[in-house]
Amino acid sequence: MRVRAVHKDQCRTIREEDWVDRSRSPYAEGDILWIPVVEGAAFDREIPEKQPYTGKGFFMLGEVAVIHGKKPAGSEVEEIVKFRHPQGVLWIESLNDVTRTPSTEVLWGDVGEVRHQENGYTYFLDPQKVMFSQGNRLEKQRMAAWGNKRGRPERVADMFAGIGYFSLSIAGSGAEVHAMEINPVAFAYLERNIAANRLSDRITPSLGDCRDLLEGTYDRIVMGHFDAIGMFPAALQHAAAGSTIHLHSIGSVEDRIRADCKSAGFSPTIEVHNVKKYRPHAWHVVQDVTLQ
Repeated sequence: MRVRAVHKDQCRTIREEDWVDRSRSPYAEGDILWIPVVEGAAFDREIPEKQPYTGKGFFMLGEVAVIHGKKPAGSEVEEIVKFRHPQGVLWIESLNDVTRTPSTEVLWGDVGEVRHQENGYTYFLDPQKVMFSQGNRLEKQRMAAWGNKRGRPERVADMFAGIGYFSLSIAGSGAEVHAMEINPVAFAYLERNIAANRLSDRITPSLGDCRDLLEGTYDRIVMGHFDAIGMFPAALQHAAAGSTIHLHSIGSVEDRIRADCKSAGFSPTIEVHNVKKYRPHAWHVVQDVTLQ
C-alpha cells in the first residue's frame, strides 16, 4: 500500500484531496498519519499489506492476549505478539472448583490487572486471579434485553456474579440486581466494577454462598455456573409463577429441571439456547425456565 505522510494536525485539510484513497484506512505513527494514495499519485513510502491472522485462537482482555485450551507452542505465541502487540500473553489452563479460580501461566510479557471494555461497560480484573467469560458476550446482551420486560424494573438474582459479567448489563438495562459471589477476590472486583459503571443504586452485592444469600422472591434468577443444576432447588424456593430462571450447563439438563420443578410444585416452560461450543460434541447451553 502506497502512502503519503501528513501531520495529524493537517488531516482535516486533506480529506477532499483527489490523491486520497478513501477505500483504505490511514496508519498512525506518532504525530504522523500515513494516508493511502490512489493509483498514480505521488507517495512517500510503501507499506506491506497487512496479512490476515490464521494462528492460535486468543482474545484480548485490555492489553493482555488470553489463550484457553491446549498450551500453545512458542512459535504460536510469537505469532500472536507479532500480530496484536499485546502487553502480555496469558495461558489459562483450567478454572478450578466453585470459585472458578484460574490456573494460569504467563507465556510472554507482563500480565497484571487490566481494564477491559465490552458492550459499553468497564471491567477491572486480574485474569491471573479471576475468570472472565469472554464467550458469553451475546448472552450478556440477551440478558440485558430483559431489564424492563414487565413494564417495571425487574428484581433479578445473579447467583454466580463473578466480577459482574451479567449483573452490569442487566442493571444497566433498568433492573434491580442482587449480585452474589463466593470468591472474595472476584467480589472485590465486582464492587469496584459496580462503582466504576455508576450502578451502585441498582446492584446490591453480597459475599458468600448464594444459597444462603437468596432472599424474597425474584422475577428472574441467573445461574451462570456449569454446576448450577445442583443448586436449582434453592433457586426455586425464591421464585414464583411467572419467574424465569436462566440455568447454564454443559449439555441439556432438561430432565433434572422438570423433576425439580415438579417437586417444588411448578410446571416449567423450557427454552434452550446454545452459547458456544465447549468441547467436541458438547455445547455450553442456557435453559430459560419460565415457571407456571
